[in-house]
Amino acid sequence: MTATPPQSYRSPSVPRAPRHPVRHATRHAIRDTLTLVALPVLAAPALLAAFAGGGTRRWFGGRAESQRAEAQAAKDAAAAAFYELDTAQRDLRISIETITAVDASPAARRAVADFEALGRRIDEASHQYINAVDAHDLDRDDLEASTAARARTELTQAKDELGRVKQDLDRFTDGLGPLLGKAETQLARLAPAVERARQGLLTASNALDTVRESGLRADDLAARLAALAPELTRLNQGAGQHGVPQTLERAERVARAAETVRVEAERLPERAAEIDHRLVSLRTRAQALTTRTGQVDPVLSELRRRFTAACWQDLQGVPEHAAENVRQAELKLKEAQAARDEQRWPDATALLSTVRALLNSTDESVSAAGDRLRRLNAVQKDPQQEIDRTRFAIRDAQRLAMAGRNTPDPRHARPLDDSVARLERAIGTLEGRHPDYWHFLTETEAVRRNVSRVVSQIREERGAAH
Repeated sequence: MTATPPQSYRSPSVPRAPRHPVRHATRHAIRDTLTLVALPVLAAPALLAAFAGGGTRRWFGGRAESQRAEAQAAKDAAAAAFYELDTAQRDLRISIETITAVDASPAARRAVADFEALGRRIDEASHQYINAVDAHDLDRDDLEASTAARARTELTQAKDELGRVKQDLDRFTDGLGPLLGKAETQLARLAPAVERARQGLLTASNALDTVRESGLRADDLAARLAALAPELTRLNQGAGQHGVPQTLERAERVARAAETVRVEAERLPERAAEIDHRLVSLRTRAQALTTRTGQVDPVLSELRRRFTAACWQDLQGVPEHAAENVRQAELKLKEAQAARDEQRWPDATALLSTVRALLNSTDESVSAAGDRLRRLNAVQKDPQQEIDRTRFAIRDAQRLAMAGRNTPDPRHARPLDDSVARLERAIGTLEGRHPDYWHFLTETEAVRRNVSRVVSQIREERGAAH
């Protein structure tokens, strides 16, 4: 069993060592935020008796008194060594508690195990010292010189052992530098992080109140903010209960979530106005598409009258499909308006996106009929323009393939030769009484796409070679 000297004791001959400023600050920070883990500390039963002056005695001269003085000096030196070791162990204990509160790594666990092993050595050295003190009453009037000499020897041995353990403790403390620095950095971040989370929640709550005062309910934002209340409770319970790393992570997560709620709350009036604008804009666009859809039938009629079936067959379903899309878009617009009136902002936004997709699809199909007629008119009037455009693309690619070469690479020459043949076949379809102009146009487009791929391949290969 070990004992600890009273906290009020101060040895007159051994001034207390100054506390390390970082350790001293950390001591208070940990005791404010953590529940301290029980670790071994020095103890010294009957230490008061060991240091007591103890009544009056008669003093005798001669060898006995000389030995008594030497023994008393050895006792004082051992007491000072004991006190220095006790102080160092207490300071180290704070460092270990700081590390274990923050770090659960193997290195931190090894540090705890090594500290416990040192604690056992400290206990043994302390027992040796206390036994030496208890074994000899240096205040006895009849103290013999031999007894005083033996006391001096035992107390000196106890002091030397305390000193050796203190040296080992100092070396161990020096080796904790990296672990302790990391732990103290995290502890220094803890209080500001928790405060940021609390302030973030307060700011988000104020922003939500401001929005509600303007007549917007923001129920979804209120629900998200309410869901953070348990997290705030855990933050208030402190790192001692939940751990420093976990509390840091929770504080940062809460701060981010609160900031998101604040930003969305402050943007809500703008979002409501934007939804109102989109409702009007899409409603107008739907009406315009209804008018344009009615113009598809006359276009199809002209296509049927002037061109072969292959030129317009794929457009037969456009009027019906466009009318159905517009009808669906108008239904979704009504649902979006209802969601906006009920302030279901996510639903309103999703419905408006659906309306936009429907109208985009309708716009493309309605435009396709008019575009088809325009292109067929152009190629019927002058197919040579399309032919020249395609031949120019092929010749340009052939010149690039031959640049810096006597013969073209077969990987490039073959697809270009195929493109030439394909163009000639497409030109051949224009002969006859009823040319398939649409097939001709799709073939020339396909030829130009293939030529463009060859050009890209040549440039990539030459770029990689350089």
